[in-house]
Amino acid sequence: MSTIDERLAELGITLPVLAKPVAAYVPAVISGNLVFTSGQLPFVDGALPQTGKLGAGVEADDAKGYARQCALNALAAVESVIGSLDRVTRIVKVVGFVASDPSFTGQPGVINGASEVLGEIFGDAGQHARSAVGVPVLPLDSPVEVELVVEFA
Repeated sequence: MSTIDERLAELGITLPVLAKPVAAYVPAVISGNLVFTSGQLPFVDGALPQTGKLGAGVEADDAKGYARQCALNALAAVESVIGSLDRVTRIVKVVGFVASDPSFTGQPGVINGASEVLGEIFGDAGQHARSAVGVPVLPLDSPVEVELVVEFA
């Protein structure tokens, strides 16, 4: 068992099966020693757990969990192109999008769901730069979408 697999097991995390893209793109691409993931929605077993917007029916605590799921889905995409998450040397950047009612301003707290799980899994290598952006709508009316830039050896 690999080091990251052991860490995932300690945390009680099972990476999801990589979801098929919902449009004309691939889940992740390699450029040099970086992996860029496509935006990942919080699919669980092929379905979104909730749809809608923050501040208009979706609760921030729920959305934080969805951002966590997005990050795990993104890690599945990374693993699909580099073979093993043990090759990850750093999470470089997280970009999070939060479907938001104009009155909602808690996007950073929602995207903490992704940031925190990456720190739990990768420790210091999971510390990253980040953007958390409020948008009016996301694909399939998802409340959250997350993409990663990951360095690997």
